[in-house]
Amino acid sequence: MSEVDVLFAALRQAADPETVDRLEAAVRSGSDRDLNRINALAFASAHHLDEDRVIAALLHAARIGAFEMTWNVLCPGCGGVLDTGASLKSVDRDAYHCSLCAAGYEPTLDEMVEVTFTVSPRVRRIAAHDPDRLSPMEYYRQIFFSSGVDLPDDLEERFSRILLEMVELDPGERAFVSLQLPEQFVIIFDAVTHSAQFIDIRGGPTNERQTLSMVISHGHAPNETLTMSPGPLRLTLENHTDRRVLPNVCIASDELHELLGRRRPFLTAKRLLTNQSFRDIYRTDTLDVDQRLKITSLTFLFTDLRGSTALYERVGDLAAFDLVRTHFRVLQEIVATEAGAVVKTIGDAVMATFPSPDRAVAAALRMREAMLRLNAERGAEDLLLKIGIHEGPCLAVNMNDRQDYFGQTVNIASRVQGLAEPQVILTTEAVVGNEQVSRMLRESGISSVSRMQELQGIEREVRIFALS
Repeated sequence: MSEVDVLFAALRQAADPETVDRLEAAVRSGSDRDLNRINALAFASAHHLDEDRVIAALLHAARIGAFEMTWNVLCPGCGGVLDTGASLKSVDRDAYHCSLCAAGYEPTLDEMVEVTFTVSPRVRRIAAHDPDRLSPMEYYRQIFFSSGVDLPDDLEERFSRILLEMVELDPGERAFVSLQLPEQFVIIFDAVTHSAQFIDIRGGPTNERQTLSMVISHGHAPNETLTMSPGPLRLTLENHTDRRVLPNVCIASDELHELLGRRRPFLTAKRLLTNQSFRDIYRTDTLDVDQRLKITSLTFLFTDLRGSTALYERVGDLAAFDLVRTHFRVLQEIVATEAGAVVKTIGDAVMATFPSPDRAVAAALRMREAMLRLNAERGAEDLLLKIGIHEGPCLAVNMNDRQDYFGQTVNIASRVQGLAEPQVILTTEAVVGNEQVSRMLRESGISSVSRMQELQGIEREVRIFALS
């Protein structure tokens, strides 16, 4: 039995077998490109699989060493990978600069950090394990661009329409390139170091040869845009790094913008942090103590049992403990199936997160029904669940050796839950105003009644909606 057989046999014990079968088939017969920086959502779509099962399978595959997980900081403009690391701890800068877009960005976990999976060399060796040996266009495709850029199969042919020149330079090498500059905006860009030079070519054409030198280095500083005339150019390119570089000269035309603008969904860091499988596997090794990473939109759901102290008095410690534990298990199962994750339990309370308000509301409705069923089975109103939901920005932090969240959104969600009556779901306007939530409530025949409410520690009044 080979190591690959052993690894996938172990993986089938932890993850959905059908998903594992698809992953194994890809490893055994897929192309090298297909096994580098796998986009979990695209893989699920291509193979008609459930997204959350694919994510869980890839997480377990990374845990046992069959795949390697990487966290990539992306430029929201061009979709290029600005930085990459083996964990979220590598996202440690206040801002990231994209030379190709000439713009800087404060990192957020919503759309600026993707999570991808690459087959381990111990399972199968692929070309991307040695990226300096990739052809120039494959380097751009597999290393520079993120999995969220939907690059066409004929990328090389389409890029050739706007490409004036591309060269490979070994460490310390220099190249001299002769070009004819068109009357258009031109970019010199290297995908390895992200060095860039912009040239605005305008005015009357010239027959005199113009000259330009560009040094490519890891510490390449942003350059001012140069103005040149249409006509001949003698370009000198020097590689001052210890790696091969791949500078290209291309026209910044509509075709380039169309190529860069093709996007598809990808697995964001935000979604992974709200995934129960991820929290279970990587419970203590997600963020450094001093990290504070922004999320522009996350949905929080808080629950609590009313009268749990009286429950212990009424039925006894052992029976009450078993009942409360059953309630926790049911809630956690519901949270996980709605793409959420339980962040922590506090006494008889649960704090959970969801990537979008509709998944949180769907979970809340299922929780309410589940508690009603448990009470009916027991013939007693023992489990009186109070639920509150709010959506908004927050910080992902490390608190008490656990990945947690901090901010006013968390506070409001907790306060809203504190106002709820048993079996009543309270939400805020940010939640019921969500288009998917509105449709869900309408189709389910669920009505909402609103009121303005003061919340402890919140300066402004908040509009609260009771779902019944």
